[in-house]
Amino acid sequence: MEVNQAKQEHLLALKVMRLTKPTLFTNMPVTCEDRDLPGDSFLRLMKDDPSTVKGAETLILGEMLTLPQNFGNIFLGETFSSYISVHNDSSQMVKDILVKADLQTSSQRLNLSASNSAVSELKPESCIDDVIHHEVKEIGTHILVCAVSYTTQSGEKLYFRKFFKFQVLKPLDVKTKFYNAESDLSSVTDEVFLEAQIQNITTSPMFMEKVSLEPSMMYNVTELNNVTAEEELSESTFGKMSYLQPSDTRQYLYCLKPKPEFAEKAGVIKGVTVIGKLDIVWKTNLGERGRLQTSQLQRMAPGYGDVRLSLELISDTVNLEEPFDITCKITNCSERTMDLLLEMCNTRSIHWCGVSGRQLGKLSPNASLSIPLKVLSSVQGLQSVSGLRLTDTFLKRTYEYDDIAQVCVVCPYTSPES
Repeated sequence: MEVNQAKQEHLLALKVMRLTKPTLFTNMPVTCEDRDLPGDSFLRLMKDDPSTVKGAETLILGEMLTLPQNFGNIFLGETFSSYISVHNDSSQMVKDILVKADLQTSSQRLNLSASNSAVSELKPESCIDDVIHHEVKEIGTHILVCAVSYTTQSGEKLYFRKFFKFQVLKPLDVKTKFYNAESDLSSVTDEVFLEAQIQNITTSPMFMEKVSLEPSMMYNVTELNNVTAEEELSESTFGKMSYLQPSDTRQYLYCLKPKPEFAEKAGVIKGVTVIGKLDIVWKTNLGERGRLQTSQLQRMAPGYGDVRLSLELISDTVNLEEPFDITCKITNCSERTMDLLLEMCNTRSIHWCGVSGRQLGKLSPNASLSIPLKVLSSVQGLQSVSGLRLTDTFLKRTYEYDDIAQVCVVCPYTSPES
């Protein structure tokens, strides 16, 4: 019984075709110099060829369009479109025709049919047409399952289905890197730079329509991929024609700064923080559009320990053996109140001015304290400001800070001319 059903000839025929845009016809121009044996024969043949561009016969791309000859490649982020046609090949009326199209992926089964209602009847030599669309969001094996059920004139209910298997490939290779910056010495949570490396791993060029970063609720983002021209017009660093050739890689740079309500709280941005996600839009041959969004990008925030010491004010250049002023900012990054004691330890080249062992008082969680200090250097050249030590008298815990900043020490005296 099952064998007979499998071999039964159906009254309806199912055809499934992928809808893709055509491509430009390509030529293989053959040329030679006039003094060669063929003379201008090759040039005359190319001029008579209807597929070549008049006046540019040696151009590889022609004026004609070529219809796709095979299923082609489907890439993640593109829209898969298919034409489904059910034709009545018999000479009798068919009733209650139901056409269903499902897309089976590795994780889910999606119904792509525009309508789930049955067609009451289908006359001989008539057909039912449907076009389905689906934005591909998974890579790997996909199976398009097309099922047709109908009823014959004699009341017999028949059913058949066909499977169409295809692979979804990865179009882009995206790599990200995070860089921490301390350009703003007065802030507790510094700027973060994100570098996104995007490589075209397809076999055709892409036009990069948009590459943007959608930040999380904690950050504001500034794109660093444009330059300002003389007319104060913003222009892309990649030029006006933003094409990405196969296997080419492009770097995009973004600067993220914590919003004021988060930057003021030292303990909010700690550990793993969500930065945001990249939104990439591109176009391929004849304007076929693709779009990818990465998952939420995460960054491990730098650990400052319980107490962070940063500089608010320091000179770039100071005179040898002359005291200069610096302003330090101490921030309590812990969740407990501290009672801090400041000690200043001299090094070989750096000498602190003032009383060491000064009591700074209590510092609440997420609170900051600015203290002015004086220091001098006894050695010329680029010197590292070091030697500060903080002690929490509640827990008897000590925090030492070296290489706080770099300062250039110069001699203010000029030697007499010999």
